[in-house]
Amino acid sequence: MATRAQRSAAKRNVKKAQGGARKKQTLKNLPKRTKTALGKEANKVGKGQAKTRDELNREAARLDIRGRSKMGKDQLRRAIRRRGGKAD
Repeated sequence: MATRAQRSAAKRNVKKAQGGARKKQTLKNLPKRTKTALGKEANKVGKGQAKTRDELNREAARLDIRGRSKMGKDQLRRAIRRRGGKAD
């Protein structure tokens, strides 16, 4: 059973997280085209038609691509294709 201090700390953490989520609302502020594109990309990954960023990163590491940690998914795909790897 949690102590009173632990329960209090947990409540504080939850309130802090909720406040941060309310304050940022990052997806809500994106343009409609961007939200649509993000949804389509997530759908492809969910169906197994596209690789996740982690999978792309592992492939890039195998091909010894420099700067991969700073690349986004599209940049990783392009770099892998340039090296002759399979990005999708």
